[in-house]
Amino acid sequence: MIIDVHGHVSAPPELYAYKSNLIASRGYHGRGNPGISDEKMQQAALKHIDLLKSVGTDVQFLSPRPFQLMHSESPESIVRWWVQANNDIIARNCKAFPDVFRGVCGLPQTPGADIRACVEELERCVTEHAFIGCLINPDPTEGTGLMPTLDDEYWFPLYEKMVELDVPGLVHSTSCRNFRESYSAHFITEESIAVINLCKVESRVFQVFPRLRLIVSHGGGSVPYQIGRWRAHRIRERDAQPQLESFDDSLRKLYFDTVLYNQESLDLLFRIVGTDRCLFGTENPGSGSAKDPETGRWLDDLRPVIESISWLTDDDRRRIFEENPRTVFPRYRAAVGVPS
Repeated sequence: MIIDVHGHVSAPPELYAYKSNLIASRGYHGRGNPGISDEKMQQAALKHIDLLKSVGTDVQFLSPRPFQLMHSESPESIVRWWVQANNDIIARNCKAFPDVFRGVCGLPQTPGADIRACVEELERCVTEHAFIGCLINPDPTEGTGLMPTLDDEYWFPLYEKMVELDVPGLVHSTSCRNFRESYSAHFITEESIAVINLCKVESRVFQVFPRLRLIVSHGGGSVPYQIGRWRAHRIRERDAQPQLESFDDSLRKLYFDTVLYNQESLDLLFRIVGTDRCLFGTENPGSGSAKDPETGRWLDDLRPVIESISWLTDDDRRRIFEENPRTVFPRYRAAVGVPS
């Protein structure tokens, strides 16, 4: 079975018209409703499903489109309403097509806000909609301010609830408003910052929450591909504190998806962190939905790219495509009746 852990919802235009109304009114007219019929929701979903079938994907975990999440908007109420609307349309997709889709919820993150709003939405989505994970944006300021890094105790109530509910988090930035980066570049920047802070010597995250599971999107940002710099930094730290673990051991406390659109990067990721820490993901359809002019293949058709890496064993491929997603998302494993 091919399980894609990194997919984003395909929704009809009414959902994004609802977003425009929230921003334009700043919530003055109340929550409102996107007003999406089952027919229009299913039309968008069926096109998405046809695309997944064409590349051999059996199941995809759906979350909101990150660059649409408007975490830096205000007031806080419109962010909450918008995130909930996204999560509700994902829940409808999962209910309509339970053999294909499973839900990964967005969180109503806003700069400076209490993290408890995120805890409440996570619990709602898991208990009411049977969602199996959540998106975590390391920078709800969307590039315009300072935010506590993921090792900060600010995040601990969310981590505590994730452990209690037995759901992982997919670390994925959202939009960018600092005019220095595109949102795609900001994804890589913030995912790199997340990895470095979670892996630094001072981080207590995995001491306090040893059962916490975090998956870093897009192959870990830049970190696995700059591994020598971080190894050197840790070696210098270990000169003074020999008991410290290696940077590679710290890195392997995290998981990584395969949303990288070239064989060379995927090959390096698997070698650096190990195939037991990698989960198949494509974000298809999304940023990688472009055809390679040389081969005519879609760049986000990643299954044959991974299968073409000659040194991977059958066990490696089985781990990436199926076993690791089932292990890291135990609520999915339980829902389909696979023994732990």
